[in-house]
Amino acid sequence: MPGIYMIMAMLAHVVAQEAEEPVTYTCTDGYEYDPVRQVCKDIDECAIVPDACKGGMKCYNHFGGYLCLPQNAQIFVSRGDEMVQPTEPSPPNPPVPPNVNSQNVQPGSPSERRLPVPYRPVHCSPGFALDEQNYCRDIDECNTGRHTCSADQTCYNTRGSFLCQCPPGYQKNGDQCVDRDECLMSHYCMHRCVNVPGSYYCECNSGYQLASNNHSCVDVNECQVSQPCDHQCYNLMGSFICHCRQGYELAPDSVSCLDIDECAFSRYMCQYACVNSPGEYSCTCPEGYELQGTRTCQDINECETGHKCSEDEMCWNYYGGFRCYPKNPCQEPYVRTSENRCVCSSMSACRGLPQSIVYKYMNIHSDRTRSSNVSAMLVLTKSLEGPLEIIIDLEMITHHTVTNYRTSSLLRLTIIVGPFPF
Repeated sequence: MPGIYMIMAMLAHVVAQEAEEPVTYTCTDGYEYDPVRQVCKDIDECAIVPDACKGGMKCYNHFGGYLCLPQNAQIFVSRGDEMVQPTEPSPPNPPVPPNVNSQNVQPGSPSERRLPVPYRPVHCSPGFALDEQNYCRDIDECNTGRHTCSADQTCYNTRGSFLCQCPPGYQKNGDQCVDRDECLMSHYCMHRCVNVPGSYYCECNSGYQLASNNHSCVDVNECQVSQPCDHQCYNLMGSFICHCRQGYELAPDSVSCLDIDECAFSRYMCQYACVNSPGEYSCTCPEGYELQGTRTCQDINECETGHKCSEDEMCWNYYGGFRCYPKNPCQEPYVRTSENRCVCSSMSACRGLPQSIVYKYMNIHSDRTRSSNVSAMLVLTKSLEGPLEIIIDLEMITHHTVTNYRTSSLLRLTIIVGPFPF
């Protein structure tokens, strides 16, 4: 803001003395005598003093002296009640007394003497007061308490006046100081600006934090700071993502990991039974079976791996277990002729009985309706559920029409139904 400076001309009045007396003239400081015009004229110090002003200040000549002011300063000259702003101030020339013979003036001669100056009252501009030397001096309103600044303002004295300055973060609104909303101006916040009385501060979006300059926002590596994920954490700009290990899935909160119950997906996950465990599952098989691969159950042949049949017994393996049968199943009146074959020892003893009995064994799965082997096919009218043992006698009759001879043989089939459909 350009300063306003009030400059008043102090005119040097010279009183004429008797014409016959040799006189000389002495001008006040800042003036010099002009013998041609016979007046005291102002000295332009800005033109004759080299580097009159320092620090980039501009030199302004005024009546009896000069001022060093900022480049953008304005000067107003008071002429009564009218304020004039000249481009270059040109002070009036102080008059000399009338009836003075300038030709008799010999500057520097022995007859030179000062003329008395009659007293005239001096009136100072507002903001100035007369001192002991009858000069107008600036009044320091800030120190004398003659200012009108409020308690929250700071008073700064200026030439002829004073300024009231608001605290940092506030601005003048009339005579009052009101908060300056820096967020509506250039606040330099990278994300958000929050205005507070007399100041402001910056905030960052979620996933970011303020840098050391309190304006920029930098990414927060949540994976290192808080370790929010149950399993794996991957940092992103302004956020993060969680990943669960195999066998787990993300919970609705996107950070916790819940076990996946694979057994609930399908009843066909395992051939027999599915057992869920944290992060995985496993298939189990019933007694008499062993796991083949990851889900299939295979029968254990106990007759090959170890059994408890005695010396005179035969081990027969079936799906899910084994049975011990006599090696010699023949009973009177039958005798054993070969493995599993019994023949009647006499015709009379076996009258009405089959001539021979053959013992066969078959094992089938539970819930099966059809079974086959190399020599025969067994068709069931309904499915059988094990464990179950069934003995079926199949009699084959041979009738000779010529001799009217009739014989029969019996196939005694023992069917063992396993407890499971596999």
